[in-house]
Amino acid sequence: MSEIMNPKFEGKIVDKDAYVHEAYERAIGYYRNARRTTKRSYKTYRFLSIFLGALLTLISSLAATQYIYGDKLWGPIFAVATPIIAATLSVITGLSQSFQWGSSWRDMSVHAQKITSERDRFLATDPDKRDHAAELQILNGLLLAETESFFQRILDSQIGEYAAVSKNADGTQKTKELEKFKTSE
Repeated sequence: MSEIMNPKFEGKIVDKDAYVHEAYERAIGYYRNARRTTKRSYKTYRFLSIFLGALLTLISSLAATQYIYGDKLWGPIFAVATPIIAATLSVITGLSQSFQWGSSWRDMSVHAQKITSERDRFLATDPDKRDHAAELQILNGLLLAETESFFQRILDSQIGEYAAVSKNADGTQKTKELEKFKTSE
């Protein structure tokens, strides 16, 4: 039972190349999947906005004509359908503006490519010249920059300056500002 309560972690990675490569692959996979999802959402909501906008215009115009207005069957149907379509269009437009799927799709695509280029640079570097800690710091810096960009875009809020904290070879703490990883808006 004491083993469960006090687990011992050595903190060693057996194959650092594989670990860093897998970290890059996981990040790339996440952003590619997110890109597909946001692209689908953007196109769906964009189509619905255009379709419902045109349908609302058509139904409103037809409802105003004497043929529909005076008809006992179609008059009430058009009278109810018009505000329902208008409300649905308002909801779709609000969701689209809130989640900003178009810009999210663009940003996810760009970010996936940035990580892919860093992964390719890592793989092209001779294995004996690779700095695994620096590679992870680059990847984490890119991920942090994208997270900040996401919240800036969605919530229109600024995130304070953060620094990555790591240790020098002698065990003392060092701090590296991640300013170079920030994306310009």
